[in-house]
Amino acid sequence: QITFIPVCPEQAGGLATPRAAAERSGKLVITADGKDVTAQYEHGAAEALRLAVRYQCAYAVLKERSPSCGSKRIYDGTFTRTLRDGTGVTAALLTANGITVFDETETAKLLHTLRT
Repeated sequence: QITFIPVCPEQAGGLATPRAAAERSGKLVITADGKDVTAQYEHGAAEALRLAVRYQCAYAVLKERSPSCGSKRIYDGTFTRTLRDGTGVTAALLTANGITVFDETETAKLLHTLRT
């Protein structure tokens, strides 16, 4: 049986929806208008991990390119829509804690993994 546990780390971190665009710049997450929202992203990532542990999740499906959920490519922090290799705050935390992260384009790969 597959059970999905929906969570938005940015909302869990206290950010509104909609919210200002943000990108990772080094270890920081900064909005287009220069506000440091790193603490909110870190708090949201910790909440996502807490839920994943509570529900014994082995896998996560996250939104690629996001400063929180990107698992392969994220925007580079210049707000020029330039992508770079890297991971978002939540993707990095989940991965560091043994949870396999898939991006939203990899659902077929996830289903194959679940069948084997």
